[in-house]
Amino acid sequence: GVWAHGVWAHGVWAHGVWAHGVWAHGVWAHERGTVTGSHEEALGAPAVLWRPSEDVLANAGITRYLRWLDQTRGIHIEGYGELWEWSVEHLEDFWGSLWDFFDIQASVPYDQVVTDESMPGAQWFPGARLNFAEHALRHSGDSGDSAHPAVVFTSENGDVTELSWAELRQRVAAFAKSLTSMGVQSGDRVVGYLPNIPEAVVAFLASASIGAVWSACGPDFGIRSVVDRFRQLEPTVLVAADGYRYGGREHDRREVLRELVTELPSVRHVVFVDYLGLGPTPAMGGVDVVGFSEMAAGDGEPAFVQVPADHPLWVLFSSGTTGLPKGIVHSHAGVLLEHMKVVVLAANLSAEDRFFWFTSTSWVMWNLVVAGLLVGATIELYDGSPVYPDVGRLWRLVEERGITSFGTSAGFILTCAKAGLRPGEIYDLSTLRSIGSTGSPLPPSGFRWVYDAVKADVWLYSISGGTDIAGALVGGAVTLPVWEGEIQARALGASVESWSDEGRARIGELGELVVTKPMPSMPLYFWNDPDGSRYREAYFSTFPGVWRHGDWITITDRGTAIVHGRSDSTLNRMGVRMGTVDIYEAVESLPEVREALVVGVEQPDGGYWMPLFVALEPGVTLDEALEQRIKDVIRTGASPRHVPDEILVVPGVPHTLTGKKVEVPVKRVLQGTAPDVAVSMGAIDAPELMDYFVELARARS
Repeated sequence: GVWAHGVWAHGVWAHGVWAHGVWAHGVWAHERGTVTGSHEEALGAPAVLWRPSEDVLANAGITRYLRWLDQTRGIHIEGYGELWEWSVEHLEDFWGSLWDFFDIQASVPYDQVVTDESMPGAQWFPGARLNFAEHALRHSGDSGDSAHPAVVFTSENGDVTELSWAELRQRVAAFAKSLTSMGVQSGDRVVGYLPNIPEAVVAFLASASIGAVWSACGPDFGIRSVVDRFRQLEPTVLVAADGYRYGGREHDRREVLRELVTELPSVRHVVFVDYLGLGPTPAMGGVDVVGFSEMAAGDGEPAFVQVPADHPLWVLFSSGTTGLPKGIVHSHAGVLLEHMKVVVLAANLSAEDRFFWFTSTSWVMWNLVVAGLLVGATIELYDGSPVYPDVGRLWRLVEERGITSFGTSAGFILTCAKAGLRPGEIYDLSTLRSIGSTGSPLPPSGFRWVYDAVKADVWLYSISGGTDIAGALVGGAVTLPVWEGEIQARALGASVESWSDEGRARIGELGELVVTKPMPSMPLYFWNDPDGSRYREAYFSTFPGVWRHGDWITITDRGTAIVHGRSDSTLNRMGVRMGTVDIYEAVESLPEVREALVVGVEQPDGGYWMPLFVALEPGVTLDEALEQRIKDVIRTGASPRHVPDEILVVPGVPHTLTGKKVEVPVKRVLQGTAPDVAVSMGAIDAPELMDYFVELARARS
């Protein structure tokens, strides 16, 4: 499909692929270091869009780690592919080496790295006592450098707040002391109903510093969705803001907050953040209310409670589009090791970086942004719409803040491309050296747009993993080239394979994404799942003892990966299973189509109905000509099997609050499932958009 995807039309030759010495660098042989592919085989590979310079290679975190392994362990490894193989074949050696390489501070050392390699059941670093927050704040000695603050926050209205390392440490210490005075003890739950503001970072680190368990939701979540999450935890303290900014409006959430307190009888104290300045601290029906500024005032040093390695750090929640959201519990040691690995060896961050990812406190990417503190980087926060007052807002933020590492979603990249935006011609992006993309698979067109319209010498890395492991399973490696439309590599320490239904690993073929060996950041357990049955059902019911992640993936013979979407929303035409991503890539390339959603619906009579729903641009109608164009672009851009049975116009496509299309709930509604059973309306961005699918299901019944 090279021609069909318009590679030549997009000027691959003009971008100087040959001039960059593709042949001289042995790309066709590439990662294994020996020539294994023929010229003809190589012509079927996608284009190489970026290659690390000698300077990048010399200073990469991966290079430093390889040098350290050689010098301290006598382990000599050549290249990323060999390093990945070693990391999954020798789990104890790999994760133990990271503990030392990252200089993990533990008041009591661990007895062994891992008890065994069973899943679930492996215990990591038993005996060790440590604290995640201590590591996030250990760079506060750099506080005298005003050019490298700890936290920089920009609100949609342009207001900017900076916290130096000393200020962050002081506020965390004071907030933690206030929590203790409220009676909060190790293991108690502290929850936040907060936008992406510095107060959220302070509250989280303060909670972690005393061994309390943190959880958060963004204030854009509806009351029922928040209650469904927080009530499970029985929190004693709620940290909440008066509202948030989005799309040019200030959203007052004080009444929602009052209702939330009523719905959470375990809450004894409310810490109120007067973010929008809407007035004095409100009354909360007898519950003690204190202002955030009062909680965070005072001198002193944080007292980092030393907790066991497997002590709960936070509870992250599944999207909750169907059923009660699952509370996923991660540990201090597991998250610390995984996030140090991600920021240093995958995202290639250092203390000189300004690290940004567009996110909300509800999404695991917020937790990963906070992880930038672990290496002394400045973390950049933003509260507001990514496309207000125009689609260039976040690129302008790169210019304004001197951001070096910029993270976003595939959806945002495609929105910018669709709008015809060319940020590299409008904004000064000279500081920008990397762009990360996650949330959904980034199609080849997204890769091409970045290198054509943003910056030709930027490192673009796509990652996939998520809430379940609080990290990445496949992602970036700055020492490798960027192949169009492909994720660069399997993550170090992640024994990722593509499996057939029979449990056979395969290369170059679509299969279930599985992890065959444990990782420290796999969940300790699900909250309120005492016998572990929900946990085992979620990940280990398909292949006992092997983690099934729920994505379709292809591992190429180059070691790269292509994620094709969720396997539980897989299309199955005439016995051939297909991901939905290829259809979206083709259809959404049309200027008339704003967004698309496709599902495959098994019928009671054994038939199969595959409708394509399209949200069209204003003024566009689905006439016969456009319908034919949609079918043609799917046929040539994906395959004839991908052509839908029917094309229907919808007012819009619903998403989860983290931006993922709600394919499975739509499918279930169309199969006759009651709407309130198929989807939790409070967990999607525009619940009213589900009305169309409910009516369609009724009309077809």
